[in-house]
Amino acid sequence: MERSTHSTGWSCLPPPPPQATAPARGICIVSTSWRDKQQPSLINFVAAFLAANSYRLNFQSISPDFIFNNGGSSVAFIFETNWDCQNEGAVFKRVNLLKRQMRYLYVIVVVPSGEQNESFNQSYHKYGMELGCPTFVPVTDPEMGFEKIVKIAHALGVCKQQDIVTTMKNEVLPHVSRYTMLCFLREQAVQCMDSFLCVLTSIPGIDNHDANALAQAIGSIEAIAKASKKFILENTDLSTDKAETVVRFFRDPQYYLRPKIN
Repeated sequence: MERSTHSTGWSCLPPPPPQATAPARGICIVSTSWRDKQQPSLINFVAAFLAANSYRLNFQSISPDFIFNNGGSSVAFIFETNWDCQNEGAVFKRVNLLKRQMRYLYVIVVVPSGEQNESFNQSYHKYGMELGCPTFVPVTDPEMGFEKIVKIAHALGVCKQQDIVTTMKNEVLPHVSRYTMLCFLREQAVQCMDSFLCVLTSIPGIDNHDANALAQAIGSIEAIAKASKKFILENTDLSTDKAETVVRFFRDPQYYLRPKIN
């Protein structure tokens, strides 16, 4: 499994435009109940990471552990910072309750050991979870888990903004200059590509070069997910092992759900 980047700086998102006071990307609401169960060092990391990526932090009494309001979208997260097999029933009961209440819900689970990883995989199938409903993201440490949370929230916000761009082209374009609209669309395209690369480089072994090669040769995430190993090899410079990894990542649930513990 990939390791978090918190030891080398907060670089998971593109930096905000240089200004005297950078505008907030959005707001992160954190459950007071979740906060009170965590180590102060993790809370400090959360606050610093959000500030570095221009998110405002708010603590409230909410049902999920986190809610991000970003770019017109709202996404909720359950964040289990240390998987406990003795508490699995309560975790999945809560997941089933919240997925009926929240349109967008993700579950981040920290499994630092091989035994916890195996326990989590067994529990996932034991409680009859449907793949992607909601999406579970296993990670090896809490800091990495929170980085994933922010990446997901940011990517959904960018996708929501693309809907706004479509509306602007249809309704606002006649009333603004062509240059102004082109500048706006160029900025949105850069943000969308950054989020696209974040998704592809989360696949084990896939770096920025590989992600760009896939994007240029195949296109969308949906098209890459459907591409065969033969098609990837014929149209990119990815190695056989990397092409197989991409195919397995999108099509093999056991591979997708199983973190690589070193």
